[in-house]
Amino acid sequence: MSKGLKTTIDEQLDVSDLFKGRQDVYRTGPLHVSLQVTGHEEFIEVDGKLAIDLELACSRCLEPVKDHTVIRFSEVFKRATSDEDRDEDMEEEESDFIEVNADRLNLKPYVEEALQLFMPFAPLCSNDCKGLCQTCGQNLNEHKCSCSTEKVDIRFAALKDLFKE
Repeated sequence: MSKGLKTTIDEQLDVSDLFKGRQDVYRTGPLHVSLQVTGHEEFIEVDGKLAIDLELACSRCLEPVKDHTVIRFSEVFKRATSDEDRDEDMEEEESDFIEVNADRLNLKPYVEEALQLFMPFAPLCSNDCKGLCQTCGQNLNEHKCSCSTEKVDIRFAALKDLFKE
């Protein structure tokens, strides 16, 4: 964390361990990390982008959806202040800086956190995806099922036979 430090990080990280046990993530490619790190007098500024190819489950029909995600990454880090200084600064608003205790900055946890935060929330195979039948589980994009789509409010179910003769 020294003034005048300027470096570029261009790496690929294997992030498959982050998604172990998640059934909505079928496959992940390597995370491409392209960051510019600039040291200033009191802080370090990190800017760049993260890119990854994902194969996720469609949120309606569960079919695989390939997605190329690009995430803008921008963080500012500073050396952690002592407890005495922290008590004096408690009245100030929350800082935009991330405090770091070490002389060397490990960006991997921050990069992994950004990836998890900016994952697509509800990926779709297409905008007009019909999803699965709620009764039999048939993929309605492939075949129409013979299940009844009539919706009956159970509070009024007894009234439906009132006018039948």
